[in-house]
Amino acid sequence: MTRITYRSYLRLPDLLDCQSPLSDAHDELLFITIHQASELWLKLCLHELHAARDHIARDELSPAFKMMARVGRIMAQLIQSWEVLATMTPADYAMMRGKLGTSSGFQSDQYRRIEFLLGNKNSGMLAPHAAEPAVHAVLAADLAAPSLYDEAIRLLARRGFAIAEDRCERDWTNPYAPHPDVERAWAAVYADTARHWDLYELAEKLVDLDYRVQLWRFGHLKTVERVIGFKAGTGGTAGVAYLAKVLETPFFPELLTVRTAL
Repeated sequence: MTRITYRSYLRLPDLLDCQSPLSDAHDELLFITIHQASELWLKLCLHELHAARDHIARDELSPAFKMMARVGRIMAQLIQSWEVLATMTPADYAMMRGKLGTSSGFQSDQYRRIEFLLGNKNSGMLAPHAAEPAVHAVLAADLAAPSLYDEAIRLLARRGFAIAEDRCERDWTNPYAPHPDVERAWAAVYADTARHWDLYELAEKLVDLDYRVQLWRFGHLKTVERVIGFKAGTGGTAGVAYLAKVLETPFFPELLTVRTAL
């Protein structure tokens, strides 16, 4: 029987052999490490968010709460990673940028899957992955499935709130559009938290998740701004301008607008 050690269990020889700088720039190892570590955290986020969505679909809210809270803590780690990457100066980045080619965080399929899971659906975002059929298929499946918020809304309908049918059964590949029925349902939950305590907790877990993901997005924007200013991104995006536009998109809109009416 093969003896399991710390190194073998975690496959550390393989893991630590994955950092392969293409330049002599001192900071390229930092750049690679931050992004690879982030992808590992994103993998865990996907594991938790898929399970949380499935639990909500089965009216099993307690385990979903734990999973959503865990993703919130992971986001805190990801936010902090920008602080480390921001120690790279424009001069440091310039020494290695030419080696990146057209690679860009915009092409992260795991990040795109998280966006889809949280409800920011856009079929056009499949195009960057057309050359990788297996990746494209996984992304297409998440695009076509209900988001975390879609399942929360369907739960509201199952609990007796008057929700329009087209909010509960629709083409899930389309982006979510706010609906007054959904805002009224959340308003009723907040108006009587004792009666709807688990739905109230679900609402707050969703708000917290939105808040933390937006902080992560904002940290990305400010780090890019600090390192490259307002240059275009390596993958052809508008850089800071693109990231600023993304910040305008909340994942769970009625949970924000309802606060004005409370």
